[in-house]
Amino acid sequence: MKVTAALFVALVVALFVDVPLAQAAGCATSTEVYQDPPSWAQKLVDPSRIWLLTRGTGQTVAIVGAGVDGSNPQFGHDQMLSSDDLVARPGGVADCDGRGTFAAGIIGAQPDDQTTFVGLAPGARLLPVRYTAGSGDANPGDPGRLATAITQAVHAGAGTILVDIPTTVDSPALDDAVAAALAAGSVIVSPAAGTQQGIVSYPTALPGVLAVGAVDRNGVAVQTEAGDYIDIAAPGADLVSTSAGGFGHSWPIKDPSAAAAYVAATVALLRSHQPTATPAQIVNRLTLTASRASGGGRDPRLGWGLVDAYAAVTSQLPLTAPGPGASPAGATPPDLVPAAAPVQPPINALVGGLALGGVGLAALAGLITLTIRRGRERGWKLSR
Repeated sequence: MKVTAALFVALVVALFVDVPLAQAAGCATSTEVYQDPPSWAQKLVDPSRIWLLTRGTGQTVAIVGAGVDGSNPQFGHDQMLSSDDLVARPGGVADCDGRGTFAAGIIGAQPDDQTTFVGLAPGARLLPVRYTAGSGDANPGDPGRLATAITQAVHAGAGTILVDIPTTVDSPALDDAVAAALAAGSVIVSPAAGTQQGIVSYPTALPGVLAVGAVDRNGVAVQTEAGDYIDIAAPGADLVSTSAGGFGHSWPIKDPSAAAAYVAATVALLRSHQPTATPAQIVNRLTLTASRASGGGRDPRLGWGLVDAYAAVTSQLPLTAPGPGASPAGATPPDLVPAAAPVQPPINALVGGLALGGVGLAALAGLITLTIRRGRERGWKLSR
C-alpha cells in the first residue's frame, strides 16, 4: 500500500512539472558531460556579448525548490551560499530532484574546458532554499512552506528569487510573503509550469511576480498553462545544464520551469548593470525589449514575447518608461520600440537573416566590380 501511494504522488508531480517518470521514482543521477556544439538556447542568448558589460557580479539569486548540488565543478569557489533547509534531504543528498541544479547551472555555471555549456550570469552568487523534496515529497507544493522560503531568501539578501518549483495552491501567507519581498526590492521570477489544462501556478499568477512561459526552438509554447498574468517567455525544451550527483550534464530536458532560470539570470545581469532599478522597472524593461511575435500583442502562454537578455541590458529605454500594458487595450506604447526579432521561429529567423545579409553583401560586391570594370573601359570618363 505504501508503494502504491508513493507511485501515485510521483505520477501527480511528474504530470505537473513534465519531468521524466524515471527521475520522479528516485534521485536524479549524472549523465555524460555535454561536449556537442552549444545548444539552440545558448546560441539564442549568446551570453558572451553581454559579458562585455556585466556577468551578474554582486548579485545573489535564490533558487527556491528542492535544493541544489553545489559540489558540481562548474559552480565556482564560494559561489554557492549556504541556506537552512525547510524539509529533510531525501537520501541525504543535496538535490534528489535534479531541477534545482539544472536551474542553477543555467543561471551561474562557470566556463569549463570539458564542456561547451556555460551559465548566463557566471558572476552571480547562488542561494539554494529547499522548501520541498520535489518528487519525493508527500506535499510537494505547500504554499505555507513556500512563503517561508521566499521570506528566508529575502532575509539572506537575494535580489532575485527564482521559484524553481511553484505550487498550484495560493494562500494568504504566500500572498503576504510575495508582497513583502517585492517591497524589500527583490524580483520574484516564477514559471507557468502547468502542463495540464486549467492549472494555475503560484506565485506565478500573483501581482508583481515576473511570470514566465516556455518555448521550444520553433517558438511554440511548451506549457499548457495560460493567462493574462504571463509576462515573458524563454527556452524550455531541448535544454542542457549542470546535473546533480556529479559533473555530468542532462540532455535534452523539456521542462517549463527551466525557462524561468533564463529569465532569472537576465534579471541578475540587468540588476548588476543597473543597480538602482526597482522590481517593477526590471519587469517593465524585460517585457519592452522582448522579441515580439507577429502583431506585437500579448500571448496568453508567451506573454509579451521571448526574453532578449542583450537588448534588456543594452537598451537605452529610461527606467521610468511605461510598461506594455500602460496603453489602451494593452498595446505597446508607440514611442518605445522593443526588440524586433520574431518569437517564431527564433533560430530559423536568425539563420535566415544572416543568409539574406550574405546575399546583400554579395550583390553589393558584384555591383562594385561591374562599376570598376566599366570605368576602366571608358578611361574613367563620365558617360553622356
